[in-house]
Amino acid sequence: MSESTVPEGRRLPTWIIVLSLIVLLAFLGLIGWGLKRSMSGPISIGQKVPEFQMTTFDGQTLRSTDFAGKVIVLNFWASWCKPCEQEARELEEAYQYYKDSGKVVFLGLAYVDTEYKSREYLKKFGITYPNGPDLRTAVSQMFRIRGVPETYVIDASGKLAYVKIGPFDSTREIIDVIEPLLSQ
Repeated sequence: MSESTVPEGRRLPTWIIVLSLIVLLAFLGLIGWGLKRSMSGPISIGQKVPEFQMTTFDGQTLRSTDFAGKVIVLNFWASWCKPCEQEARELEEAYQYYKDSGKVVFLGLAYVDTEYKSREYLKKFGITYPNGPDLRTAVSQMFRIRGVPETYVIDASGKLAYVKIGPFDSTREIIDVIEPLLSQ
């Protein structure tokens, strides 16, 4: 049948066709925006880190803004992660080295882990700096972490200064990352 022979009552009104196209384009735009966002890399060195918050295993809510003017060492880990075990003691030793300075804050976020196993891990390695679960992976998604362990060092002005993918090899390596940031 040619278009001229289609009975008038069977053709869709033009406004329905236009509205359908608008909805389809909006849907495709939303998918494109989501894909672009998911494919974008982590926060780059030198960029301001967006505000984030965490709740510790003891129920305390900590916000990155609480630590304005301090260097923040943010470590993502998991109890099931063997490389995380390699750096656990070094991170605690570095925390002990800086804890009374008032200039450096260590924070740990358990990534995709159970609370019970996370608490066992913290006890096993004697970790005393604030740690909590990354609820709904909100913070790890913000940083677009690729796995664990990953550590992000934020300078006193709130900019990302250093990223360590994988475990630190020594306490000295951690201190060597932090020291130059304290003299800025």
